[in-house]
Parts: sequence; structure tokens; C-alpha cells
Amino acid sequence: MAAMLETTDPQVPVTDLPQSDQAFHVETHGVDFIPENERWARPRDVGALWAGASVQVEYFIYGAILMTFGFTFAQALSLIIIGNLSYFFLGLCSLQGPITGTTVFGTNRASFGPNGSRVIAFFNWITQVGFEVEGLILIVGAAEVLAIKAGFAPGTAAKVIFVLVATGIQFILPFLGHATMVKVLRWLIVPFCVLFVVLAVFAGQHANLNGVKHGASWEVYLSGLAFTITLSGLGWTECGNDYTRYCPPDTSRKAIVGWVFLGTAVPEILVMTLGAVVGTFLASVGTSSNAFLPFAHQGFIPAWFVVLFLVFAVVQLFGINSLDMYSSGVTLQAMGVRVKRYQAVLVDTALCLVITMWAVFNSSFSTYLKDFVDVVIVWIAPWMALYLVDWALRRFRYVPFELQKTKGSLYYRNGGVHWPAIVAQLLGMVAAMAGLNATFTVPTWMNSVAAATGSNSFVRADFSVFMGIAVGAVVYLVLAAASVRREADRQDELLAQGAGGGS
Repeated sequence: MAAMLETTDPQVPVTDLPQSDQAFHVETHGVDFIPENERWARPRDVGALWAGASVQVEYFIYGAILMTFGFTFAQALSLIIIGNLSYFFLGLCSLQGPITGTTVFGTNRASFGPNGSRVIAFFNWITQVGFEVEGLILIVGAAEVLAIKAGFAPGTAAKVIFVLVATGIQFILPFLGHATMVKVLRWLIVPFCVLFVVLAVFAGQHANLNGVKHGASWEVYLSGLAFTITLSGLGWTECGNDYTRYCPPDTSRKAIVGWVFLGTAVPEILVMTLGAVVGTFLASVGTSSNAFLPFAHQGFIPAWFVVLFLVFAVVQLFGINSLDMYSSGVTLQAMGVRVKRYQAVLVDTALCLVITMWAVFNSSFSTYLKDFVDVVIVWIAPWMALYLVDWALRRFRYVPFELQKTKGSLYYRNGGVHWPAIVAQLLGMVAAMAGLNATFTVPTWMNSVAAATGSNSFVRADFSVFMGIAVGAVVYLVLAAASVRREADRQDELLAQGAGGGS
């Protein structure tokens, strides 16, 4: 049991860091504790990483898809702004990493227990793989349009090759790891800002912001809000600490939340708004089986810019997919699978290859996305609420060394499971499902609250996010507040004894 090490000077450049996390070298850390003499990151590094992943084409397409709900442009704009405020949640769910020196699902052992947390980690692993597949579908779609622009009509064989090549390229950044991703994603910010500004100039000449006169009902508005919240801040909360654990423990909390919000919500509001603008006159972007295919035959953007835009889009999609694959790798470790972080990337690569092959040939992008969002909402909303409530009950502290133990730790409890958290998670998921306006067919009793607001799925309200958060938080408070506060007292005793660091 080691005492806490002195905090690293935050001004140390990445090239002078220990070999464990250098740019363009394979990062050797995973879910294990990051010693404080290796904590090199600053809040602005975290913000730059998220900005590099936010100024990208997925959010442009999300904005275009919003216009297919039947919203007026004003309704869509309000949804984009309100929905992206959920990045405040990501900021809050990024504050534990500097304290614990480990990933989200290393920290999650405190609230669920080491064994109970494995179940939730499995949910997240599947979620990250799903987001990886989403990115690969778009990469293959962009490759198809580029082939069309080159005068080649891609058939089945070409699509298979596109999937194989994209999957092979995708694993490079997450295989190398954290410092490499920080550096590369920072490089992508300026080129994409320039491209989106040029695209905005072309789109502004054709925008029809008053094309929809009456807009959608309040029920549909709430469904659009759930869609936007999940694809913005809420959908990233289970990854936040994976990228702040290299920050020193005394890093300013306000700076982390501020830089994360600045690097995510601001660019995404702008990019999604641009997508909604394009959706006012090129609606097929939000409905086509290949979201990029409408750009192959439209007339408002010069052909040379379409090619340039799609080439950069592919590069950027690889960048954001690296975050998903990196987080899925450390989550696989948190599940107890005995692989190194970079080996876990290879496991995910193989799985993504299989799923992407199926998705490319059997589903449209918008259908895949909407169905996937429904699944994600149900577990993430209550989990995020429970995770933050547990942190607050612990007076915003953990004992890092205890989090690294798989048996006999302060957080082990009954067989490694904290049953109040499991019960709160399950009831929160039931509540989220009850309020979900599912895009796929479910029995009415499963989403009874949403079903009561309309006769069919096109006009139902969606309360899933709010019900999942509320029920998860309240149930956990009722069941666990007293016992977790006692654990918080014990935490303070261990920290006072200097037993908080890694081994």
C-alpha cells in the first residue's frame, strides 16, 4: 500500500512523459491506477480532445435527422440548444477521474461493488461497440459516395472491402492510446471548423427556414428532446473519467467542467444547427440508408468540395470512433476480462467488423441510430443519476487503492455486490422503459407512460430520460444514503492514514 505521490507539474510536455502514455507509443495503462507522477493532462487538454471529437459530421447528420421529425426550424434549434446543455452532465461525470486515477468503471466499483459493477460495465461495453459501428457505417457510406464521384458504382464486393479497410484503420488510434488521441484530435479542430464554415456559406443560399409552418406537437417535441440529449451529453457520461484520470488530483473542478462544456456543447450546437439548416432543403440526408448519398447528386455544393468534405469526414469519424473504442477497451478490462488495454482494442475490432457487415447490408443509418438510442437511454439515464448521487454521498471523495481491489475492499460489501445500487438501477431502467417512445415494437405494458400520451409511436411523448434519472436517484438515496455515508466516514479515516494511493 503506497502513499500518495507528489503531483506532476502540469506544464510537462507530452514528449517528456513516462513511457506509459506518450503520443505515438502504445499506452500501457488501462483500468489500473495512474500514479501521480504520470498525471500530465490539464483541463484544456481534456477540452481539446472533446472538441476534436465534437466538430464532426455525425452531429451534422443528427441535426438533419431532427428535421425529419416534422419540427419547424425554430423548434429544432431550441431542441439542439436545450439537448446539448446535457454536456454539463459529462462535465460532472469527468470529475472523479483525477481523484481516483482510474476509469469510469474502475470508479463505478464504489457504487455497485466490484462484482456488481461488472454488469453495468457490460452494458457500457455493448453501448460503445454500438457507437463504433455507427461511425463505421458512416465511413463506409462516405467511401461509397467518393467512389461514385470517381465514376465507380460500388457493389457488394466494394462495400465488403470498404468495411474491412475501415475496420482495420479504426483500431490504430485507440491501440496507441490516450496521449496519441489527445494530440491527433486537437489537430482536427481547425480544418473541420473551416470546412463547416464553407459548407454553411453554400447551405445558407438554399436554406428554407420557414418551410414547415405548424411544426410538431409537444409529444413529438419531447421525443426529439430525448433523442438529442442522449446523442449529446448523456450518451458520453459513461466515458468522462476515462479521459480525466491523467489530470492531477488537485485539478480545478470548475476548469474541468468548463473546458469539457466548451469543447462539446458549443461546437455541437453550431454543427447540429448547420445540419438542421441543410435538412430544411435536403431532407433525404436524414432519411437515406446512406446519409451521405444525397450529396452525390445534389446541386448546391460544388463537386470538388463534396470530395474534400467527405475525405475529411472520414478522417474525423476515425477520430471520434477512437474515443468509443478506447472506452470500450478499458470497460472490457473493468468487466474482469484479463486482457491488456491494447489487446481489448483488437477484440472490439473483430466484433465491430462482424456487426458492421450486418448493419451495412441490412439497415438504414437513421433506423439503426434511432433504435440504438432507445436502448442506450434505458440504462444510461438511471446509471448516471445513481453514479453522481453516490459521489455526493461520499462527500466527493474515494479511496483509490480500495477501488483497485477485487476482493476484501471497503467497497466489496456482500459478495462484491452493492444491492441497493442494483435495485435502484433496475427500477430506474423500468421507469425509463415506461416513459420510452420506442421506435421498435414493444408491448404496451412496457412503455405504458409513453403509450398513454398518444395512439401511435409517431405522436407519443418520451419521458424516458427524466423518469430514468429521477427514479434511479431517488431509489438510491432511499436505499443507500445511510450506509454510503458511513463508508464515507471510513474513507476519510483511510485517507487521513495516507492509504489512498495506488499500490
